[in-house]
Amino acid sequence: MLSRLADAVAPVFGRLYVASDAGSGPLAGSIIIANHTSLSDPVVVLAALRRLGTEPIVLAAAGLWRIPLLGWVLTREGHIPVHRHDPRAAQALQEAQAALTAGRSVLLYPEGGLPHRKGVREAPPRPFHPGLFHLAHATGAQVVPVGQAGARALASGSPFEQAARLLTAPLRRPRLHVYVGAPLRLDSGQTQAQSLAMAHSALTQAWHAAARQLAAPVLLTGR
Repeated sequence: MLSRLADAVAPVFGRLYVASDAGSGPLAGSIIIANHTSLSDPVVVLAALRRLGTEPIVLAAAGLWRIPLLGWVLTREGHIPVHRHDPRAAQALQEAQAALTAGRSVLLYPEGGLPHRKGVREAPPRPFHPGLFHLAHATGAQVVPVGQAGARALASGSPFEQAARLLTAPLRRPRLHVYVGAPLRLDSGQTQAQSLAMAHSALTQAWHAAARQLAAPVLLTGR
């Protein structure tokens, strides 16, 4: 339901373009990583993945489960709440591992929360948290980088700016680009730093492939 809803909603607010390095979506049982720039980019990414035939389980901020109807949908479909800075954070990785073992793909945001910056300009992914390293090494699943650009034009800035951008988006119809990069495997012989650097480089390349389609200025850092 969540992926279908995203696929229906995204075209209302912007023009969605999807490209894939392999010409298809991620294989079942993949760890999908995406850059996180605004509250709207999960909708963009889920819509793009559904067009490629993939409907992943999502690791998302636990606060979303407190929204009445959305929380019910997330629980019903088996999406996984992430309790940041909480002992329950490890439980999210355990549930993600179980989903991967069962053949489901899992979407996570290795940067963690949203960036603290103003404006709609794109910027490369910020440093990753170690959860991706632990999940990939525990399961041996391939990692698929998904770069997205343009979502900040839908919702970014102060609460007032976010509301204004979202309300005017159906009239402005900003370009939303998603690029699915080539899958990679994090070698068991690598250190955590090496594995995260490899994954970060792959996601940065996928983001750049999406961002350059906007023909708009980008920031040099992800802060």
